[in-house]
Amino acid sequence: MFHDRARIHVQAGRGGDGGLSFRREKHVPKGGPDGGDGGPGGDVVLVADADLRDLSGFRPNQRVRAGRGGAGRGALKHGASGDDAELRLPVGTQVFDEDERLLADLAHPGARAVVARGGAPGRGNKRFATPTRQAPRFAETGLPGEELWLELRLKLLADAALVGFPNAGKSSLLRRISNAKPKVADYPFTTLAPVLGTVDAPDGRQLTVADVPGLIEGASEGVGLGHEFLAHLERARLLVHVIDVSEDVDERFHAIDRELAEYGAGLADLPQIVVLNKIDLVDEPSPFAAGDPRILRVYAVSCATGAGIDELKRALFELCPAAPDPVVDEGALVDFLVYRPRPRRERGYRIFRTDRGFRVEGARPGDEELEQALRAAGARTGTEVEVGEETFELA
Repeated sequence: MFHDRARIHVQAGRGGDGGLSFRREKHVPKGGPDGGDGGPGGDVVLVADADLRDLSGFRPNQRVRAGRGGAGRGALKHGASGDDAELRLPVGTQVFDEDERLLADLAHPGARAVVARGGAPGRGNKRFATPTRQAPRFAETGLPGEELWLELRLKLLADAALVGFPNAGKSSLLRRISNAKPKVADYPFTTLAPVLGTVDAPDGRQLTVADVPGLIEGASEGVGLGHEFLAHLERARLLVHVIDVSEDVDERFHAIDRELAEYGAGLADLPQIVVLNKIDLVDEPSPFAAGDPRILRVYAVSCATGAGIDELKRALFELCPAAPDPVVDEGALVDFLVYRPRPRRERGYRIFRTDRGFRVEGARPGDEELEQALRAAGARTGTEVEVGEETFELA
């Protein structure tokens, strides 16, 4: 089954704790602090993979977690960086947060986006040594990484897309012109999910053509699965409008054209080829007035006999607009790759690990938040905690 949506929870790694250590060697009884810094937490990274076709590899509400940074140690040894969690997604996947804001658009192979950044590492006690405080007995704990729910939505990337009413013969046409083998039967809605096929030219060129399930009137308003299927047409550069020639050709064309215009997203402005299919079933194909400037050509074909198929394949390569090349803008982001990192929410306090427990400096948070932060830092029931002038044991 084709999956074009998925919901996942991502959590970046926590930063490693700073080291609380003192140099102890023979003949060096007071060597001073030598705790190293912790390592940064791992990021959650999304990568567009051209070998993937849909989002079926994700379980419902799947959780993804990056690695935690290593703790600092004595002899000024810093902790290792946490392992990144790298998720591979099909090209054309858009990533939204819970507020429906677009975070990333992986619109070309190899596009990468960091959607959750790892937590900052804690500093070792060596960092806090001063001329008046030569033996600091505390070190910072690492900060937690970002976490959020993501909505993944796949919009197919195809050079051309077949559009038309159910049972117009789109799947049969795709079988004729490409290497795809979609299900074909003599009843409406045989195709229930988008299908991609590759069309080969004699000179070695290739085009990708998408067969989208048949549209019905009201699809632009969400009737049936209209919104989900129309979304897969947004990135096509050429629409192949397939019409059953045994029906009222003009009426069928304008009905689908109205749905494209009402849906928006520029679908009604795309260049089109009109394919009058099933000419083997009529003695004389119905005339079609191709006065619309968007209509580049009109072809009469028969998927059953193969009539007109070769001419149509040649036209696809001739008329399909070239794919735009990715360009680098002033912000050093690749064109068609949108990434809006969330501003990091700075906490008004920091937690330090001491030789007796933990110490909290800064604006004291609420009791519930403080307990969660302390337990995430490694505190256990009975651990001594200092907050300003107050000292208590964690319950």
